[in-house]
Amino acid sequence: MPIQRLKSARRVVVKVGSNVLTAADGLNMAAVASLSSQISALIDRGLEVLFVSSGAMASGLRKLGLTKRPDEIPKRQAIAAVGQSGLMNAYENAFAEHAKRVAQILLTSDDLSNRKRYLNARNTLNTLLEWKVVPIINENDTIMVEEIKLGDNDNLAAMIALLMDADFLISLTDIDGLYTKDPRTQPDARLIPHVSVYNKEIELYASDIPGALGRGGMLSKIKAAKKVNAAGVPMIIAKGDKPDILLKLFSGEAHGTYFEPRRKKLNRRKCWIAYTLTPKGALTIDSGAEQAVHHRGKSLLPSGIVSVTGDFREGAPVAIRNSSDETIGVGLVNYSAADIRAIQGMKTQQIKARLGGKPYDEVIHRDNLVITAGDE
Repeated sequence: MPIQRLKSARRVVVKVGSNVLTAADGLNMAAVASLSSQISALIDRGLEVLFVSSGAMASGLRKLGLTKRPDEIPKRQAIAAVGQSGLMNAYENAFAEHAKRVAQILLTSDDLSNRKRYLNARNTLNTLLEWKVVPIINENDTIMVEEIKLGDNDNLAAMIALLMDADFLISLTDIDGLYTKDPRTQPDARLIPHVSVYNKEIELYASDIPGALGRGGMLSKIKAAKKVNAAGVPMIIAKGDKPDILLKLFSGEAHGTYFEPRRKKLNRRKCWIAYTLTPKGALTIDSGAEQAVHHRGKSLLPSGIVSVTGDFREGAPVAIRNSSDETIGVGLVNYSAADIRAIQGMKTQQIKARLGGKPYDEVIHRDNLVITAGDE
């Protein structure tokens, strides 16, 4: 199955982590050259490749003559600013060896959570692919604050795969895939070649394999896999410094861990709601409402709402929780938090009397509601 999906892929996202791109003295130029060569070869075969790359910090440390990352956020952001230009210069030179041009794309969560900017980013990336330019994508670390942080490049790569309707996501890291233990310290660790069901055991395995340099360890890669798999996109985690690893994967060789996608793919807008937006609050619903929205595909009505958490406006994304306080979905609300508190537990015909008007019957319409409980 992984071989067939890769052979039929026309648009792929390749993500490479800090551990692959970092050498003792900074940026690993051999890795940059190898990845640029492999991606260029894939493009020459007719594939469209979006490249999510870490490495700005490693490049900045090298240029500034520093030996370790500072703890202070302003200093780390300054190092990333210095390093980003060096990273892009390295890629520009490496891809030029194969007659390929590159473009730098720096994003924050604001760029992807705003629907207009989200679509603008999509249009820009589509244009670059049409022009045969390689988009090299990273989080905008130099201006990053908690409110607009994407989290890590694993999450960013998943978002790009969803944004661009990619056929495959390949995550290149410093180990061969998902293991039962950390293979760098546990000799009896066993590689898990295929994941089709997510459970606590899988997350436990991933939690034991931290990332040495970047923000994301194996657990962040598992979370990225869950996102893209829910949208029908397969993912592979493989060892990035294996010689010609990308070419080997596309030639049909089995490497790393393959994460099998859902058969039913979410539409583009629901992917955006479920996996790009950050919930501004939560609605807790009763068992009847859970049955209606989860199993019968219904809209969420005020009668099924038990409680409201947070202070949000009409149109905001909110999490939907069941009576066991488990998050089962995400949706865009038709009413503010204050109005929902006023009408919770009521029938729709009572809304007008309580609020003085009734613009909507539903608190969340089913077209704006995504059930994510199946991802767990």
